[in-house]
Amino acid sequence: MVNVGSQFIASDSPAEAPLLAMRNVTFGYGRQPLLYALNMQVNTGEIVGLLGPNGSGKTTLLRLISGVLRPQTGQILLEGRDLQQLGRRGAAQRIAVVPQELHMPFAFTVQHMVSLGRTPFTGPFGTLAKYDHEIVQEAMEAADIVSLAGRVFNELSGGERQRVMIAMAFAQQPRLLLLDEPTSHLDIKYQIETLELVQRLNRERGVTVIAAMHDLNLAARYFPRLLLFQRGIVADAGPAEVLDSALLSRVYGINVQVGILRGAEHLSVLPPGSAAPEAEAEQQPGPRIHVMAGGGSGELLMRALADAHLPFVAGALNIGDSDHTLALRLAHEVITEQPYAPISPTILERVRASLCRAALLVICPAPVGPGNLSLLQEAITAAQNGLPVLLLASARIDAQSDAETPQEALLKETGILTRDYTEGQGVQCMRELLQAGAIVAGSVGEAMEVIKEVITPSSSS
Repeated sequence: MVNVGSQFIASDSPAEAPLLAMRNVTFGYGRQPLLYALNMQVNTGEIVGLLGPNGSGKTTLLRLISGVLRPQTGQILLEGRDLQQLGRRGAAQRIAVVPQELHMPFAFTVQHMVSLGRTPFTGPFGTLAKYDHEIVQEAMEAADIVSLAGRVFNELSGGERQRVMIAMAFAQQPRLLLLDEPTSHLDIKYQIETLELVQRLNRERGVTVIAAMHDLNLAARYFPRLLLFQRGIVADAGPAEVLDSALLSRVYGINVQVGILRGAEHLSVLPPGSAAPEAEAEQQPGPRIHVMAGGGSGELLMRALADAHLPFVAGALNIGDSDHTLALRLAHEVITEQPYAPISPTILERVRASLCRAALLVICPAPVGPGNLSLLQEAITAAQNGLPVLLLASARIDAQSDAETPQEALLKETGILTRDYTEGQGVQCMRELLQAGAIVAGSVGEAMEVIKEVITPSSSS
């Protein structure tokens, strides 16, 4: 018998800790991170839906939570205890997983399949005690599959197999139930029956549920808390906040409409061209402001623009950058580059096209390196072609020394001297922007005053 008590790394008191906590978790396949510095927590009894496009990291997140994958950095805590210290058997006694599909190489009956859920609790020979048989029977009753007990699992319909897998997971008596797209490949009848079963187990048995969902409408109906993913958490709230048409359009890359259909109770997500839902807000005009940021340098400005109801384009920003995550929530459009990747020609062309439509470019005091230097070079071309450019300073220089020219003082005020990692190319770009007429604002407040002068009220109302 393993004395697990001395192995756990207890960061919180188990009595006070959330059921699940992820702290600065980073994971990727190969050199490219898929999830970066992820923080989240789930409390006991919650039912949470994970949303996001294919490749956004939903399945990887579930595999990390289940202990199948280990984070490259960071920590996953279950009831305040380090998940890795539990081991595979200990994790399986607390966490059950229902995969998208399960194909058995043997002609196992339904009862045999559900009995497999007791494997983490049996001895070395896998013998079930009377208590285990009672739990298996209870799980089959809860999933309403008692009548299928003698049927061969592989011969069942998709919906019936899904209920058997949920019963098998429930036989583990888990504290946490993980489901990976439980309604995929099912017709609408079995989709509803599956989610009704999960909802009932959560409500009646107190099982905490995290499910990766593909269908946004089903997610809105059955999950009171939604996490929207794109290699990190973009939004974490109820359906009314997460299922925002502009936010979904940016994350999924397609225009959608969200609202309450006539006679309906829940939000509905509709494809473009469908009849507009009654609760859909009026569309905002296209943005006339382009924001270049990165590394958190644009946070205050983007929040100020959103508060002033001034739509803007942000980018290019790398996935995983804190400014990228915030821009997905606040910006009208986000030009996205892959994590840690330099700005590609395709993305640079999108930036160039946005600058051609813009009435103002705002450059935040982000670090400048070889990967994003091309953005400043595009900004120079745009400024020379007449686009007003506003440089948000990283430091206010109150006094100019006698040896400095006014332009040298402005250059110092931009902060580029301390955040240029390109052997002087970034400094030269900033100098050329100033020569092209770029204005320096010493604070977000000053920047907003300039922006409102350039972007007249009539153009943003």
